[in-house]
Amino acid sequence: MVLLIEMSSCCNTETVELPNEPRVAGKIRTVALVGPPNSGKSTLFNRLTGLRQKVANYPGVTVEQRVGRLNGIGRSELTLIDLPGIYGLDRYSEDARVAVEVLHGEMPGTPAPDAILLVLDSLQLRRQLMLAAPVLALGLPTLVLLNMSDVMESRGGHVDTLALALELGVPVAKISATRGTGLDAISHFLDRKALAGQAEIAGASTQAQQNGSNGSAGAAATTRIELPVIGNPRSYRQWATGISTRTKYKAPLSSEWSKRIDGVLLHRVWGPLIFLAVVFAVFQVVFTIGNPLSDGFGAILYAAGDKVAPLLGHGWLESLAIDGVWRGVASVLVFLPQILLLFLFIGVLEDSGYLARAALIADRMMRSIGLNGKAFIPLLSAYACAVPAIMATRTIENKRDRFATILVTPFMTCSARLPIYLLMIAAFIPNKPLLGSLLGMQAAVMVSLYLLGFVAALATARLLKSSILKASSAPFILELPQYRLPTFRSLSLRLVDRGKIFLRQAGTVILSVTVVLWVLSHLPAGTTLGESLIGRVGHWIEPAIRPLGFNWKIGIGLLTSVMAREVIVGTLGTLYGADPSTQSLGLQAALRHDLTLGGAMALVVFFAFALQCTSTLAIVRREMNSWKWPLLQFVYMSVLAYVAALATNQIILAFIK
Repeated sequence: MVLLIEMSSCCNTETVELPNEPRVAGKIRTVALVGPPNSGKSTLFNRLTGLRQKVANYPGVTVEQRVGRLNGIGRSELTLIDLPGIYGLDRYSEDARVAVEVLHGEMPGTPAPDAILLVLDSLQLRRQLMLAAPVLALGLPTLVLLNMSDVMESRGGHVDTLALALELGVPVAKISATRGTGLDAISHFLDRKALAGQAEIAGASTQAQQNGSNGSAGAAATTRIELPVIGNPRSYRQWATGISTRTKYKAPLSSEWSKRIDGVLLHRVWGPLIFLAVVFAVFQVVFTIGNPLSDGFGAILYAAGDKVAPLLGHGWLESLAIDGVWRGVASVLVFLPQILLLFLFIGVLEDSGYLARAALIADRMMRSIGLNGKAFIPLLSAYACAVPAIMATRTIENKRDRFATILVTPFMTCSARLPIYLLMIAAFIPNKPLLGSLLGMQAAVMVSLYLLGFVAALATARLLKSSILKASSAPFILELPQYRLPTFRSLSLRLVDRGKIFLRQAGTVILSVTVVLWVLSHLPAGTTLGESLIGRVGHWIEPAIRPLGFNWKIGIGLLTSVMAREVIVGTLGTLYGADPSTQSLGLQAALRHDLTLGGAMALVVFFAFALQCTSTLAIVRREMNSWKWPLLQFVYMSVLAYVAALATNQIILAFIK
């Protein structure tokens, strides 16, 4: 059975036959999730798959691949692929190219989809329907999901789902990915497509009448469907407008409170001030609540080590396990509560729709330095990790703008910098109030470090865009999401994901480094720490870093942290744990024993600028297809870090004197 699809435009008409059955009848195994950006597609993916998902890269490209097993579906072997958010199937960006190749079965290592779930934002259906035309032209079994229908209807919006299904020739269902309502239509659709043959097409009209009352509708097999000529954006708009009119789509009214909030948050003066206030408030809470949590978690970890130590005897095994591995890894793990707390707040700001507003506010600043406004989104996501942030630059069409954004992204303060920041601030900065209970000195220093990285990124971008990477400016177009209350489920999945990444790093890289350091700190046998192999390396490089206020142990930490920034905390935990003079002290006390305030602040400034991350270097090389750029980037950031750290130490020493 096929659907007869009439493709027409204002000037010509074209008729083709497209199959309405799976490529292999009854063998639906792979389902593609397609939708425009901010349509709620990722929320639906998380809702359907839960924790049964994995994230990787598509072969040969840097676009992220999210794959999961469907929850609540009778056929457990179904795999759901979350494609990048796109506006069409033209290969205008790497995101769109990947989506097209996956949908056509051309992506190596990725199975061709047997069915499509097309997610559209019902609040902006007239515009989002433009994506339906090229997707339906693929001829794959498709279910159209009108997301946020509950919000649409609560604001006076309306759409006739039965009429829309007849217009599109495919089933249509109203859902709310946030609340999880209407999702049973997905299982019904997939079960019918997997188990039914031609009878499913013949009975679709009856099913549409039965489902019409609960917000879903099926398409009759005899329907003649009109699609615009593929590849003509103007005809897409005309087609989408015509369907919206015929299906009696009524756009929801923008709520008065939403307009008033945007009037304040997007104000030229109040908007930036409110954004800064939010940032300060987040870090104040992270320190106020996070410090006690980290201290308690650290006490538990170190107490566990003390309990295990007697069981290992008093020899090299105890020293390796406790002084080397446990103290090194635990010194990093203690910051997990504060890191998760920070990402909780970031998740709330993102899911509520506020961060998209922040992007508009920042666009004015981005234009002043010559960067595309779209660069703000990767720069913002770099606060989590520079690697996916650099991958996110693929949405920037202009190559020079994209390269400039890639080169400045590592300046943003990623989560890997947090352990060393938190360690040094807690050890050397008193927790005194600056603005009463609203802002403490520790939070102010933390925000200053974030601003320092951001300013360095802007200054470097300005330098690049005025010299080797000149490019004409491009308009910044961003579809603002609706204000929404973040859900516990969405935030929980985000925190679990970040926690797993942090623990994986501690359990692999940091663990490996601490073991190697312990071995090198005990060779040759019978020597002191300073005379060991690692001690000799540290003393060899110490003259170069002494002007910065660093000792040889910090020097070893700088070397090991080239692999990953947070490794330095584990390194210092291992080295100070192996040193008899500081073995009985906690890491903060040991650092105060060896470093001055100038050296401590110089260290965090060094990490604010230095590119201590091999993963970032590797992804820059892949994105720019050359080692020239990442090597230039590493040298530039390292020199800048050294000079800034040197200036910081000398200035503080001058003031203290």
